[in-house]
Amino acid sequence: MALLEGALRLNLLANSRNFYKFTSCVGVRPLSDHASSKPVASSAPETASDHLIYTREHFALKESLRKIIDQEINPHVDQWEAEGKFPAHKIFKILGSAGFLGVNKPVEYGGLGLDFSYNMAVSEELGNIRCGGIPMAIGVQSDMATPALARFGSAELKNEFLLPSIMGDKVACLGVSEVGAGSDVSSIKTKAVRKGDEYVINGGKMWTTNGTQADWMCLLANTSDGAPHRNKSLICLPMNLPGIQIARKIDKIGMWSSDTAEVFFDDVRVPCKNLIGQEGMGFTYQMLQFQEERLWAVANVLTTMDNIIQETIQYTRQRKIFKQPVLYHQAVHFRLAELQTEVELLRSLMHRATALYIKGNDVTKLASMAKLKAGRLAREVGDSCLQYWGGMGFTSDVMVSRFYRDARLISIGGGADEVMLGIICKYMDTLPKQ
Repeated sequence: MALLEGALRLNLLANSRNFYKFTSCVGVRPLSDHASSKPVASSAPETASDHLIYTREHFALKESLRKIIDQEINPHVDQWEAEGKFPAHKIFKILGSAGFLGVNKPVEYGGLGLDFSYNMAVSEELGNIRCGGIPMAIGVQSDMATPALARFGSAELKNEFLLPSIMGDKVACLGVSEVGAGSDVSSIKTKAVRKGDEYVINGGKMWTTNGTQADWMCLLANTSDGAPHRNKSLICLPMNLPGIQIARKIDKIGMWSSDTAEVFFDDVRVPCKNLIGQEGMGFTYQMLQFQEERLWAVANVLTTMDNIIQETIQYTRQRKIFKQPVLYHQAVHFRLAELQTEVELLRSLMHRATALYIKGNDVTKLASMAKLKAGRLAREVGDSCLQYWGGMGFTSDVMVSRFYRDARLISIGGGADEVMLGIICKYMDTLPKQ
């Protein structure tokens, strides 16, 4: 731990990185109006002495990130939501310069070289952004499009794609899902056929986060006609190559500030040296990072759920019905207590899974359980809290309505609830025998 702490201090203070000055912990903030750009903290801030897995360095990282969120992101969220896109290159450069896009990536490629628990701390803090789309886009950059490259890519590929992504100079996207293959990754149809020293790519990708702004894609494609779990490869694909067409920017019910694209490939030629790791190992590489991806998503939404519950408490304490605050009705404060209890239980599961994971354990079952519960609980929190905001909750002027829209994706993206249940059943050995 001393080595990790020392490494973080050196990186935080390094002249080559522009870290924000550490400030004191953020306390409880009163809700001055419904659309405040700053969320209300759920309780007195935890400290390193009473946290299960975080040290002073984790909290220092969170404080530094919170300052960026408050100064550079939240004041503009409403505008970016209305425009249907946020300036990814600008925001990623700010985050990259401060070290937040490569927390557990190798130091030699611009990362901080820390363990995955620091990613979780960053994800939690990103939950204070006043929408779901921007944290999701950041997560794609830091924890979905780049992990396989960092682990298995050549030094040449890392210098060309990983380093500028960590520094925020390039925006990345992940090309896995297709029209007929979402959670069922093995069913993708996009092909990359080797011809000489190039791959020729044909097909398309769907629901591509960051797709309209990305400089490169971590593409999963079939590179042979073999078994579906052994015929796929990951390829670093520059998005400015001839034959790549951004067919459309997809209109979504939520995550408005995150651009989502449908992308087509028509005889796109890319050098074979852009292959990540071994040919045919792409499916395995993709599965390996799902543990981290799903835990990251849980950490992120936990903070947002805390904020939604607290803002609902503040609002219902001020709003009166039948001559008393809405909050004072037993049905309301009991339900909010139930929701906060569920949030804390999920947080404990997440911390347990993270602690086991950084010790080298397989936490696929726990990560799947946490992802399943996060999606379902987010829907409960959004639905119940929106109800207590009454007519105001049915407007687009308050955070709870935005959360209600955004959070629905958690049970779909990154593996649908039904897929999580299948994984859990597999580990419980309760699936029907074939």
